[in-house]
Amino acid sequence: MIQLPILKENEMDALHTASSGSELDQVLKSNACGPTNFRNSSHSVRLLEDLLILRKNEVLCDITFKTDDGTILFGHKNVLMAASPYFSAMFNNFDESNKDLVSLRELDSTILRQLVDYIYTGEIMITKENVQGLLPAANLLQLNYVSGACAEFLRTQLEPSNCIGIKEFADLHNCTELLSSSEAYIKKRFLEVAEGDEFLSLSFQKVFELISCNDLSVSFEEKVFECVINWVKHELICRKDFLEKLMEHVRLPLASTQYILQKVIKEPLLKNSPKCMLFSLKCLIMNLYHLIIIAMFLGKDYVFEALHFNLLKSVQRFTIPLSIRCKPRQFDNSQKVFLMFSRSDTLPKCYTEWYDPSTNLRENAPGMNDSRVTASVGVIKDQFVFVVGGVNQSSSRSVSMLDVSLQLPCWVPMVDMLVSRHQLGVGILDDCIYAVGGHDGTSALNSVEVFDVSIQKWRMVSSMTIKRSHLGVGILNNRLYAVGGNNDSSNLKSVECYDPSLDTWTQVADMSVCRSEFGIGILDGVMYVIGGYTESEFVKTVEAFSPSDGVWSTIADMDACRYNPVVISLDGLLYVMSGDTDSYMVDTVEIYDPNTNTWSKGETFSTDQLYGGVVVHRPPHFKTN
Repeated sequence: MIQLPILKENEMDALHTASSGSELDQVLKSNACGPTNFRNSSHSVRLLEDLLILRKNEVLCDITFKTDDGTILFGHKNVLMAASPYFSAMFNNFDESNKDLVSLRELDSTILRQLVDYIYTGEIMITKENVQGLLPAANLLQLNYVSGACAEFLRTQLEPSNCIGIKEFADLHNCTELLSSSEAYIKKRFLEVAEGDEFLSLSFQKVFELISCNDLSVSFEEKVFECVINWVKHELICRKDFLEKLMEHVRLPLASTQYILQKVIKEPLLKNSPKCMLFSLKCLIMNLYHLIIIAMFLGKDYVFEALHFNLLKSVQRFTIPLSIRCKPRQFDNSQKVFLMFSRSDTLPKCYTEWYDPSTNLRENAPGMNDSRVTASVGVIKDQFVFVVGGVNQSSSRSVSMLDVSLQLPCWVPMVDMLVSRHQLGVGILDDCIYAVGGHDGTSALNSVEVFDVSIQKWRMVSSMTIKRSHLGVGILNNRLYAVGGNNDSSNLKSVECYDPSLDTWTQVADMSVCRSEFGIGILDGVMYVIGGYTESEFVKTVEAFSPSDGVWSTIADMDACRYNPVVISLDGLLYVMSGDTDSYMVDTVEIYDPNTNTWSKGETFSTDQLYGGVVVHRPPHFKTN
């Protein structure tokens, strides 16, 4: 029998006084004292600790669990019901509601003990050894926090050697976030994953689904071909019949002609497959047309398609009808890099570099023998880079193009502009290149011309209302904005907007100050004008324009003044590099975050000749780590 505490005489008097009123009560009432709520932050923790002690001492325990190995665990029904919908249903609706002993055959005793301890403590220890048993058991008991913790633990364990197994485990137990994370990891690290045993053990359907993904991260499509061949050869007898179906999803047209000649058509599996390849070239074929004719004759559709695509690509870069196998896979932003342009005193006069802002890796890119320092740069589909106009050895009308998707990219001449231009603005709208204003060597220009890549021709469109050189061009809501610049006599703060559907220019709100030789960037439908030169000084000020309200607003200043800075937008941030002041070249990188309206310092970009940059897809040969 439990002995209840007995109140002392003075404690009884205190209770009587509190219940019957006192002088303090009257004082508090006279002062109009309002109620105050107090919360004991340690109350729930202390309560759990005491409940755990009660359970361990088997005090007031009204349920006993027994597992298959004979392990016995005690608990309190009301505590278990409050924590777990599974136990709530068990003790409310099923036969176990009236029982004191319940057998749990589906749960391992060690795992059950951990989960019951979690209910009483709020803590769980997850390890590589217990996570595979813990997660499904937590799902069964509907302990969502533990399930989520297990999924997060597995996400941190993702490696090329285990990610496929983790993905299948996540799929089996309906862990949607872990499933999504593991799928993204597999696609991003596909080439490493494909080297492991897990990939070689995949079913045909799983391999088929994986190589069909449009966002598979591969530097060379040739690698996908090799992964397919390796998978088939791993269990050749039972997998050889799957080769044809898998080859339909290898984007062979993106492979080089040399690779197709040397590897694909000589692959024994293809030669021995009646649906893939029935021949092997025994001699060197010098003419690509002959190879295409042979492929057509033998009915090798995907080989013909690849060779035909490579031939057309050399003469018809933008108008080739593309099947899915001819389209480059679309990577996420981690597969984007900068192509940077610098002036050089030696050949090549226009020196270029690939630059990965996420890793700070840099690598030489194809250069041009013309300096082109007063040219402007644009990019179509993050793949085709155009350098337009600028003072060079040949003509200020010249245009050069680089296809970054090629394994051996090089600059090729395009159709010249109709007007000589340097210090111009360039904008890309609907895959057309607009050359705006600039200077022809005599005076500033207000003329505008557009290059239609589908027909490879330039044509004139309506001129701006004002002559502008050293201007900025931005694209917002399918409109082209010509911003600031110089009209030969003074810098400008005016802005005008071009509507291609109407072929008309209209004035919009002026900037707060006159500017020329500034940088311009677009983020989330907002245009930013950065640095430059006013009528009297180099500036570090920045202002932004949103077409939704039609006004300019001032945002946080940069740390350094910058004249002719390079501005690149990527992944919700603005990168501002290089630029002059009145006494030196700026070699720091500043990064603007519009969410916080703050600038941060990036890595030093140590070049004193940087004058242009664009975002492009990572080229096939560029390092990834």
